[in-house]
Amino acid sequence: MARTKAFLKYHEFSANGAIDQIREKQYPDALKGYGGKALPIGIGYDKNAEAGKRKHTYRIEKVLL
Repeated sequence: MARTKAFLKYHEFSANGAIDQIREKQYPDALKGYGGKALPIGIGYDKNAEAGKRKHTYRIEKVLL
């Protein structure tokens, strides 16, 4: 059975910015001997938007370890 680990990162404005931070900080490298897959998940939203009108975006990638 394949194993999967997820990394979740929030960014104030963009899901792409959150994924970029995961890459820059090299989070998946911490699991190098683990085997399987990693799923970096980036979530972004505009915290300055009016409550109830905040739009969330997300981006999920797959990384083989």
